[in-house]
Amino acid sequence: MEQERKTIYSAIQPTGIITIGNYIGAINNWVKFLDDFNSIFAIADLHSLTVRQNPTEYRQRGLSFFAQLIASGLDPEKCILYFQSHVPAHAELTWLLNCYTYVGEMQRMTQFKDKSAKNEDNINMGLLDYPVLMAADILLYQSHYVPIGIDQQQHMEITRDIAIRFNNLYGDTFTVPEGYYPKVGAKIFSLQDPTAKMSKSDPDPNGSISIIEEPDSIARKIRRAVTDSETEVRYDVENKPGVSNLLVILSVMSRQSLESVIDKYTGYSYKELKEAVAESIIEHFAPIRAEYARLMKDKAYLLETAKEGASKAAYLASKTLRKVKRKMGLVELK
Repeated sequence: MEQERKTIYSAIQPTGIITIGNYIGAINNWVKFLDDFNSIFAIADLHSLTVRQNPTEYRQRGLSFFAQLIASGLDPEKCILYFQSHVPAHAELTWLLNCYTYVGEMQRMTQFKDKSAKNEDNINMGLLDYPVLMAADILLYQSHYVPIGIDQQQHMEITRDIAIRFNNLYGDTFTVPEGYYPKVGAKIFSLQDPTAKMSKSDPDPNGSISIIEEPDSIARKIRRAVTDSETEVRYDVENKPGVSNLLVILSVMSRQSLESVIDKYTGYSYKELKEAVAESIIEHFAPIRAEYARLMKDKAYLLETAKEGASKAAYLASKTLRKVKRKMGLVELK
């Protein structure tokens, strides 16, 4: 990687599925970073452990996510792609940073409050400590930028606070990262509730579509997509959110401007629109689906690639960790 480039870091939890919404809002942007940044991407499998996981399913899902990311265009030759749990420095730096993070700060985190309210029977320390692990993820790699959405601003702020606090005590140690706000892409809404963002945690499986979903399933979900009691296609987000959502999906998947799609399909029947949307999604993701299938048949390649990614990540992480321990006064082994 070129030394003069800035470093950008991001991670994704291997939970549920990678939806069209995730692809457009995050993964597609990651691919665009490869030419402009030292790009480091992780599967945040440690973060997901705050929720109880079925070990067999979780292991399979992690490998599937890894394959999906590569199939989507994250070339391991152009970025560092690895599993968080394969680099022990993440957990070690988290403990060190815990000693410079206050309990009150963690208890005030909105995500901790929300998740605690939803999981009263499992308010574990990992849930409270989640933002410190996230800070360790970012700071280990001296990251300059972290792509975030509005809902992640609080985590970004605490990461910066911890870095500045440590730097003020021990001198320049961490790069203080900044939130990176990619150009706002199309926001994709649930097919069953077009007023809510499409989510991999949607309780209704018909509400979202995976990037590796079978064509028949895609077509069926689009046919069942909620529209309204009218019959005419028209772009009207307020009064026709379902139809408008389908027009946006068609625009992105067919790589046409929204204006041209609206102009072409206004006045069409809902059936005709849905057929066009389904066809565009199937065609767009066909090469990704094929590459994913090929990768999943080569487990040895996936594991070797994950090992190489972890080795590259560990090399960078170890340099930061040694620096931190030295500044703190821990005894070093030569």
